[in-house]
Amino acid sequence: MDSQMIQQLYEAYGKELFLYLYSLCRNRELSQDLLQETYVKAILSLPPQHGNMRAWLYLTARNLCLNIMKRENRKASLKNPVEPAWEDTVLEQFIQKEQYRELYRALSQLSFLKREVLQLQYFSGLPLKEIAGILQVSPENARVLSHRAKRELRAFMEEEGYGIS
Repeated sequence: MDSQMIQQLYEAYGKELFLYLYSLCRNRELSQDLLQETYVKAILSLPPQHGNMRAWLYLTARNLCLNIMKRENRKASLKNPVEPAWEDTVLEQFIQKEQYRELYRALSQLSFLKREVLQLQYFSGLPLKEIAGILQVSPENARVLSHRAKRELRAFMEEEGYGIS
């Protein structure tokens, strides 16, 4: 793959991939490292005629992040397992209005897979068919996960006093 194509891919998808990675691992430095590693893998193995480069980048980034998280979970399970503390994050800087903060908090209450489906669907603008490919589930399963995630999100927001129509 030539450097000009990688540059175009980075300009087109770099920011949204970073935000996606950050939403998964909640660590700025790790997200940047994973983003770089994703593009290194693209340089080394992504054929220029690949049908959907965006989906390939998301799948690669997701797999790299999950591998790191599994490794860290194994280390943590040997020690004392602790839930990560809520912290002021880069993502919170993007989310300035109260409704968006509540939505982010509500999203964090969802299971990892349901949260990931909604993030890919709404924040990255991917269709469910591509999301199914990235998450390695059937398109029907992706649709059901999306529906259930939205239902749980709605219930949480209503419990918090937000009128959802």
